[in-house]
Amino acid sequence: MSGSSFGKAFHITTFGESHGPGIGVVIQGCPPGLRLDESMIQADLDKRRPGQGVGGTRRKEPDHPVILSGVFQGRTTGTPLTVFIQNKDAKSSAYSDIANLYRPGHGDFTYQKKYGIRDYRGGGRASARETAARVAAGAVARKILDRHGVKIDSFTRAIGGITVQQFDADAIEKNELRCPDMAAARAMAAHIASVKKKGDSLGGVVEIRAVHVPTGIGDPVFDKLDADIAKAIMGIGAVKAVEIGSGINAPGMTGSENNDSMDETGFLSNHSGGILAGISTGEPIIVRVHVKPIPSIRLDQKTLDQDGRPAVISTRGRHDICAVPRINMVCESMLALVLTDHVLRQKTLL
Repeated sequence: MSGSSFGKAFHITTFGESHGPGIGVVIQGCPPGLRLDESMIQADLDKRRPGQGVGGTRRKEPDHPVILSGVFQGRTTGTPLTVFIQNKDAKSSAYSDIANLYRPGHGDFTYQKKYGIRDYRGGGRASARETAARVAAGAVARKILDRHGVKIDSFTRAIGGITVQQFDADAIEKNELRCPDMAAARAMAAHIASVKKKGDSLGGVVEIRAVHVPTGIGDPVFDKLDADIAKAIMGIGAVKAVEIGSGINAPGMTGSENNDSMDETGFLSNHSGGILAGISTGEPIIVRVHVKPIPSIRLDQKTLDQDGRPAVISTRGRHDICAVPRINMVCESMLALVLTDHVLRQKTLL
């Protein structure tokens, strides 16, 4: 199956399915001598682990990573690095009654048309479960970025139309939705609980920020840094739109408003989101990610079976009500992969 690999200098390939024995990632291009053990990967996996929060799935996966290759005596060897995560709480029986039905909003229909076969148990490769492998790879990428002082964080900007009205960095770690506005966080949690009772789901907006990014990474014309970031983030299943810098507000601004003027101290604003002409400016890279509502819902929906006959479906398995904030770490990881790839590419250039 093509499409399971990402990156050039820092190249990853994920494997496995939602209800198979497990999932994992093979990383090529990781420099030798990097200190790495399972606990360093576990810290990031814990932030996207199933079974957390008011909107989280009831599936309880410990997501313990096992490094199978590429590390010796606690350091990377420069050879392919393989991380495996066992599936321990998959309940495939939940999908038996809908095995022949296409779930609205999922990839069931398109996978069947493309391959002539699909894994109906949780969506197989199309499942959000696959993103744990990306987070494992992102944890390794972060170790490389640490050498350059690059730091990546994220927060929840909106859920179900409720948007933050103020930014308090300290509040992010004080609520399970990772929202910088405690009043908004309480409103979001109440909205999620209400929608959950109805059997429906919600979407949201995540903002990611990368600081201390080296100036001059990114390759024009088709390998622009912002283009690769957009591709990486859009490669996450639930994402429907990506903004960088002023994003969708840019068309409503004048050139004088949107341009980032400069003086002897540097840039006076950051409407570009830290990227100009596809190359980093050294300013913070700012990305906003728009996440659709979880498509697996208990409400009855019209659909078709694999023979094209009309049917009604209600998805009764264990699913998130809202992908935010579990998806936040996935977004951070994909940004880390892009930045690491371009940092390593720049080293070969120089």
